[in-house]
Amino acid sequence: MELLDTAVKNRVLESMMKIIDKKRDKILEANKADLDAFQKDDQALYDRLVVDQSKIDGMIQAVREVMEQEDPVGKVISKRSLPNGLEIVNQTAPFGTIMIIYESRPDVTIEAAVLAFKANSKILLKGGKEAINSNKVLVECWHEALEENGLSKDWIELFTLNREETQAFLKNPSEKLDLIVPRGGERLIAFVKEHAQCAVLVSGRGNNFAYVADDADWELAKKVMVNAKTQKISGCNALDKILVDQSIPDFEGKLKDLAETLKSHKVEIVAEKEVLPLLNGASEIPSEDTWYEEFLALKALVGQVKGLDEAISKINKYSGGHSSTILTKDKEKAAKFMEQVDSAAVYHNASTRFTDGGQMGVGAELAISTDKLHHRGPLGLEQLVTNKYYVFGSGQIRE
Repeated sequence: MELLDTAVKNRVLESMMKIIDKKRDKILEANKADLDAFQKDDQALYDRLVVDQSKIDGMIQAVREVMEQEDPVGKVISKRSLPNGLEIVNQTAPFGTIMIIYESRPDVTIEAAVLAFKANSKILLKGGKEAINSNKVLVECWHEALEENGLSKDWIELFTLNREETQAFLKNPSEKLDLIVPRGGERLIAFVKEHAQCAVLVSGRGNNFAYVADDADWELAKKVMVNAKTQKISGCNALDKILVDQSIPDFEGKLKDLAETLKSHKVEIVAEKEVLPLLNGASEIPSEDTWYEEFLALKALVGQVKGLDEAISKINKYSGGHSSTILTKDKEKAAKFMEQVDSAAVYHNASTRFTDGGQMGVGAELAISTDKLHHRGPLGLEQLVTNKYYVFGSGQIRE
């Protein structure tokens, strides 16, 4: 795709904000059709599907935030002159064509597209069938904004392929793909990795952990864990596993208190056999596989550990590499935890629910990457570029 001037891109985004605002009723009507057709057997998926006036306000705000951010393309990363006279400049460049595969959330249709467009990349949006009506209307808004400013609709495309058609496209794409971002569970990620012919950036599962150290402020720890677990169960940054140090004063009393606190928030508790008698109403985990699960529900697994090292080892074995938090008064203990736990975001005395582009000051995000290449954590506008070397010479040859 051609390199667009920043002013042109921002004019499209100005138009887009006005169009979304103007078409609120049409967006809500389309979303109602999706909600009416949805089998409400997956509460987390249903919650992600809902669009209301507040969600539309959020879409407009996401576009505004990206519009106000500095253009990430063409920024000089490094510049050097070599003894042979070559001038070498490394600067940011667009990816080219990005494909994102996601379920349920119509707001991703706005956030992913606005980021890709401002980063001068074409985007192919493969949303889930459950949000088809909402996504169609939102992409119509994008196309109107593009055409209003003299640009091709090809910058933003909606794919409505089924699983078999998607598989065939990934194996033999009809156009060159430069990056694929699967946002979903392990099955989707494995599916994309198996069939993709280009780079895949994994927006991994959550399965986030909290470790309550032996010196934790118990009331603070409970407040943080309740927020991380219950504030939004459909978030990939929601808490799933709780590890309580056996050396915490009144271990048995604190586990009983934790059980009552979680139950008061309607959280189902599953637990290791060793602590089951202390957690009233809890059920034993059926197998070790439960430690690997991302629940996306009012459900938490509670276990015990002997010290910081065991907590770190357990988290690194089972977690999704997304977010982990330590509850402790000891800054040195927290530093060791944060350095050695292999997660995209590590916290000290704070809820995992802050692993989010907006909450971390990044702005709208394409995904939360759990990959280590080329970026980890919230993938915002600044991260949605690659780089290119520009080498300027005057006839130099290599001897």
